[in-house]
Amino acid sequence: MEKTMVAVKSDGIQRGLIGEIIHRLEKKGFKLIAMKMVKPTEEMAKQHYIDLKDKPFYSGLCKFTAAGPFVAMCWEGQSIVKVVRDMMGETNPVDSKPGTIRGDLCVQVGRNIIHGSDSLETAKKEVALWFKPEELIEWKSCMEGYLYE
Repeated sequence: MEKTMVAVKSDGIQRGLIGEIIHRLEKKGFKLIAMKMVKPTEEMAKQHYIDLKDKPFYSGLCKFTAAGPFVAMCWEGQSIVKVVRDMMGETNPVDSKPGTIRGDLCVQVGRNIIHGSDSLETAKKEVALWFKPEELIEWKSCMEGYLYE
């Protein structure tokens, strides 16, 4: 099974969307193995978004991330990185299809409420950045036999 990092950003928290996002991921059949609310430092935000450091919006994104609460989660499931990215929709909500998280719940790219790892390699780095190994709770879901062959 793959693991991925999903975060509800402060705009999603302010709008009361933590439960909606968790609900969609659970309904899909994915397993939550770690979750915490944090107030990231700007340094943590810079580390988290390091792959975007050459983009013109990097500084503003890091400041926005550090300005409010952030719900960091680690989820587990088959092909989870790709599936979560598809469920989230495009980075710019205008380009996101109805039925996706951003397509249904967002209006503007700078307030797109959710982050999800874009690759397995990135997921490993992000999970390690936000969680200590002992914070990842391995458990067996009774649904696994109904989800996977």
